[in-house]
Amino acid sequence: MTTEKTAPASGSILVVGGGISGLTTAIEAAEVGYDVFLVEKNPYLGGRVAQLNQYFPKLCPPTCGLEINFRRIKDNPRIHILTMAEVEKIDGRPGDYDAVVKVSPRFVNENCTCCGACTEACEMEVSNEFNFGMDTIKAAYLPFPMAFPARFVISPQVIGTEDADRIKASCQYEAVELDMEPKTINLKVGAVVWATGWEPYDAGRIDNLGFGLHQNIITNMMLERMAAPSGPTQGVIKRPSDDQPPKSVAFVQCAGSRDENHLPYCSYICCMASLKHVTYIRAQYPDTKIYIFYIDLRAPGYRYERFYDTIKKDENVFFVKGKVAEVAEIADTNQITVTAENTITGEKIYQTVDMVVLATGMQPTAVNAPLPADLNINESGFVVNDLKGGGMLAAGCANKPADVVSTNQNATGMALKAIQTLTGK
Repeated sequence: MTTEKTAPASGSILVVGGGISGLTTAIEAAEVGYDVFLVEKNPYLGGRVAQLNQYFPKLCPPTCGLEINFRRIKDNPRIHILTMAEVEKIDGRPGDYDAVVKVSPRFVNENCTCCGACTEACEMEVSNEFNFGMDTIKAAYLPFPMAFPARFVISPQVIGTEDADRIKASCQYEAVELDMEPKTINLKVGAVVWATGWEPYDAGRIDNLGFGLHQNIITNMMLERMAAPSGPTQGVIKRPSDDQPPKSVAFVQCAGSRDENHLPYCSYICCMASLKHVTYIRAQYPDTKIYIFYIDLRAPGYRYERFYDTIKKDENVFFVKGKVAEVAEIADTNQITVTAENTITGEKIYQTVDMVVLATGMQPTAVNAPLPADLNINESGFVVNDLKGGGMLAAGCANKPADVVSTNQNATGMALKAIQTLTGK
């Protein structure tokens, strides 16, 4: 491993995480004159938004907002991007921090033109984590069509194999560097914004909901990828067990949320995400029956309330107020039976459907990957900001569950607080 020392960056800001909150923080700070180091553990920027098919409030694809942000980053020399990088340690005080960043090898350099020759030459396939493991991808790959930086990645699994030699020989631009090694970069910054985002709660931990035991039980983010044109099914929603169109679908809300055994809090976005997913299904299958099992429905704001009212008018969408007790498979048909008690009528319900979608909640990434800094973190893993003290702050879903609009607003505010740390105002 090599170590690179970077000259002290007086008045600079370190943004950890390249999702929508990290992008917004970096851009807002850089466009008013501050140097920003943007560190992202994935080989691309965009975070969870990049994985969406559509997002609120306009139900537009992620390209709608991300391409503008990517252009602003590309045109701004004050933003210094480090992908496949993780912060290992931060020491110091507000206005004077020393950060140690480890950068993993991509095995592809800046000469890459995204021609795709390496993918054609590669034979090995690896699990496609961008699609939550629902398909595989070549071990030399572009993470997704709009990936930024626009540069291929070579999986470490291929290094030392014959495939690696074929990949290198296929590149006419000398972009493949199989001998790349991890390196450590030392940064000196005045403020740090943790924009480490969120991850879906592990549905396999919810014993009574059957995820991982039955093919036709998927999560909300899996459906999101399934509906995306670049997803594992090229945008076609179908039953995983037989690739057939689902004639009925059940959504199980608060899957792991508002539960003292899992996530004790409301994840804010799950209700609206499921209503959005109803529009995905309805666009492809006008007659599919959709059942939404919920504890309470949350539609925060006038625009979301109007969206909810529109979904309620669909005669093939049925809302059932009741917590789901059990989800089980009918062996000979691979259909799923959802058992719940209607809290309004007291009636016990057994609803059989072709497919079940678990609306799993969001949890901060820091829960499973503790942040290497002295931060005030609550029992759920969210960073509690010290707005008066400044110095190190959390933006977006590292601070609390939020949708894209709220995340952008919060990130803009954290960019300002980081600048205030630098200026002392």
